[in-house]
Amino acid sequence: MSTPPPAATPRPHPLHALRATVFAIGALLLLVGVGVLLDQPLLIPPLAASAALVHGAPGLPISQPRNLIAGHLMSALIGYATLAVIGSSTWGAAVAAGLSLGAMMLTHLPHSPAAATAVIVVLQAPHPVPFLPLLVLATGLLVMIGLLPGRIGGHPVRYPVSW
Repeated sequence: MSTPPPAATPRPHPLHALRATVFAIGALLLLVGVGVLLDQPLLIPPLAASAALVHGAPGLPISQPRNLIAGHLMSALIGYATLAVIGSSTWGAAVAAGLSLGAMMLTHLPHSPAAATAVIVVLQAPHPVPFLPLLVLATGLLVMIGLLPGRIGGHPVRYPVSW
C-alpha cells in the first residue's frame, strides 16, 4: 500500500507575489544606493537571497532578523578564520561554507544564504574593517525594509515573527 503524495503548497495570491517582488526590489535597490553613496559594494549575492527570504517567506525561522544578521556575521567571521588557516582557494571556500552551516545549526541561527558569505570572504579576501561593518549595515537595512510590507503593504504575515 503506497502513501499518497504530499499536498502541493498553495500558490500565493498574485497581489502577495507582486508585493513581495516590489519590496524585495526596493530593498536591493536601497543596498545599491547606499553602496553608491559610500563608494563601497553593499549588494552581494547572498544578500539578494536573504531579501528573497525576508519578502518571499517572512514567516520562516531562517528569515527572522536574528538569523539573518547573526548568520551572515558568523559566516563572515568563519570565512576570515578559514582564509587565515587555509588561504584563498575554492577548497577553503567549500570548507568555510560547511563550517558556517554547522556553526549556524549549533547556535540555532540558520540562514542558508549566509553560507555563501563565507565563500565570498574566502575567495575574494575583502579587508575585514570595511567588509564587516558594511555587512552589518546591509543586513540591518534588509531587516528594516522587511518590516514595511506588514505595516504598509498589507502583507499577510507580519515580519518579524520573532526577533
